[in-house]
Amino acid sequence: MAVTATKDASAALSAVTDTSKTNPKGVLGKDDFLKLLLTELQYQDPTAPTDTEKILSQTSQLATLESTDKTNKALENLAATLGGTQQFSTIAAIGKMADLGSDSIIHKKSKSSSFELYFPKDVTSGTVDIQDESGNSVATIKLDTQDAGVHKFTWDGLGSNGEASDAGIYKIKANYTDAKGDQGETQLGKYPIESVRFDGGKTLVKVGSSYVPLEKIKEVY
Repeated sequence: MAVTATKDASAALSAVTDTSKTNPKGVLGKDDFLKLLLTELQYQDPTAPTDTEKILSQTSQLATLESTDKTNKALENLAATLGGTQQFSTIAAIGKMADLGSDSIIHKKSKSSSFELYFPKDVTSGTVDIQDESGNSVATIKLDTQDAGVHKFTWDGLGSNGEASDAGIYKIKANYTDAKGDQGETQLGKYPIESVRFDGGKTLVKVGSSYVPLEKIKEVY
């Protein structure tokens, strides 16, 4: 009789654990563990029943697995909620200044280089100074009267001596006089945040004339 029960139990356990079709990865969940426990109790040898402590231990493990599964699901929901909240909280940054952490352009020899500068006030006069990595002035662009806002400039790549500047990294800074006669300065990489866009789970902010990923902004003030 015990032998027959053992054979039946083996067949039942084989049916429970055969997940080649329904569970190709062979990962057992809480329901699978419960089936195994019930099958073990159903086909246990009457002359040598399963130890009570073993059953309690298995039941405790099943309860722990259930609790862990619920905790994981709760954490996933919390992460999704926090992610959405963080995205929409970026809207509060509209109108503030963003610093991209770079005041330089990469220039190629014998090529023109374009860039954008933001002026917080109306400009009556001034100059845009193009400097090499050591801070030496290489070329200047004269500023005419223009309204406050973001303006695009193009450097022809020529230095003050009229010769083509070497390829490399150049810093862009500007000094200007506003409509009230006050002096001001600005530099590349600092722009107001005009809008926020959500695209494919990513947060993009508009600075200057372009949208950039939020993680590229070093400071908002």
